[in-house]
Amino acid sequence: MKLKKSFLLVMVFILVTSILAGCMGGNNSTENNTETDKKAEKKSLVVYSNSLSDGRGDWLTQKAAEAGFELKLVEAGGGDLLNRIVAEKNKPLADVVFGLNQMNFETLKSNDILVPFEPKWKNELPEGSSDKENFYQPLVEQRIIMLYNKDVYTEETAPKDWTDLIENEEYKGKYHVPINLGGATNQAVVNGILMRYLDENGDLGVSEEGWKALKTFFDNGYKTPEGENNNANLASGKVPISFIYSSGLPGIEEEFGFEAGIVSPKIGVPTLVEQIGIVNKGKDHDTQTAEEFVNWFGSTEIQGAWAEQFGTLPVNEKALEKASDKMKSIFENTTVQDIDYTFISEHINDWIEKIELEIF
Repeated sequence: MKLKKSFLLVMVFILVTSILAGCMGGNNSTENNTETDKKAEKKSLVVYSNSLSDGRGDWLTQKAAEAGFELKLVEAGGGDLLNRIVAEKNKPLADVVFGLNQMNFETLKSNDILVPFEPKWKNELPEGSSDKENFYQPLVEQRIIMLYNKDVYTEETAPKDWTDLIENEEYKGKYHVPINLGGATNQAVVNGILMRYLDENGDLGVSEEGWKALKTFFDNGYKTPEGENNNANLASGKVPISFIYSSGLPGIEEEFGFEAGIVSPKIGVPTLVEQIGIVNKGKDHDTQTAEEFVNWFGSTEIQGAWAEQFGTLPVNEKALEKASDKMKSIFENTTVQDIDYTFISEHINDWIEKIELEIF
């Protein structure tokens, strides 16, 4: 009898042990499955932008990864990026595009390349700053500013407007001119000049006087050769007048160890507003991940951190508090030039072609 009881106890022990082992094995399996699920949950996106330089791309990739996004970034100049997106219309690769200006996004919208989406942070934007149909939303304001080297010019002797470069021989060869109109900043300089000479009876909507003025601007300017740097020339005084988008100013001052003077024309400065939108990849494409990314990237927290890191001027009014004193000063001491971006979007490609063929 004792032997039988012992045998039963052994069998019970083996059975209990097997059950416990099975449970423990089940827990490990669950944990492994959870880890696999987490990896599978990584939200992948292709993001196109012309605003990834100076460490922005690396910063965005890291921060987005922390938030659960796996980004493939594609960078190009504003004009080149716009052309690429339009060319890919029938087989789009991008999920989200940001950094292009309001004129560029209007072109994307008119080509049915965007899908409407109203982000959670829209109520933190200034009234009237968004696209009325929510095809794109503003992120960052960039004022295109003329700079001068304070060791060469004083506030009194420096040019007061772009027209001074055209009309005064004393500035001949002293300012750099864009030699590639593929980027939004370079295009903005041209647009800011041509908008002063609009004529419905003129060539491509611009008067003969306007085209002559633009030609003089390019002829008298310094075309930076390969191997030289515009900002280095500005800092050294070799070419003491230049231009840049506002958020790029702190970086070049720090890199080259100088403080630039800022020209504030009475007519105002060309101003670009970087936007963000979701690419139309067809009715059957799920845009949930793209929407989540837009909600994340445009939020007060991320745009505030972006402003602190890269000296930008956020459109998000709550994030604006994080802007540097330098950016706030530029914002307060320059005004926005009145520019018809709808008119420009209709003519910019023809303008660039004419400039490249007849003026460069």
